[in-house]
Amino acid sequence: MLISLSFILFLIGILGIIVNRKNLLLLLMSIELMLLAINFLLILTSSYLDNIMGQLFALYILVVAAAESAIGLSILIADYRVKGSISVKFINLLRG
Repeated sequence: MLISLSFILFLIGILGIIVNRKNLLLLLMSIELMLLAINFLLILTSSYLDNIMGQLFALYILVVAAAESAIGLSILIADYRVKGSISVKFINLLRG
């Protein structure tokens, strides 16, 4: 039951990336949803097998996801300052 919940969350994240390719904020949210679904599955499996390594790996993934969010949001702010919108259509204008 809980494994299917993790799978559904991951599919919603993939669907968010496929359907919405124009808004950078929604792309970041979809990636975060996918990472959280993977973490949920890792923690579930780790508790089922009575092993701490899956939980530690999930913690590592959360740290990497936080860094990815910080970098993605800084790119989003830079993109908004240059263009005045957060559309991904002309992201190549950030090259300098």
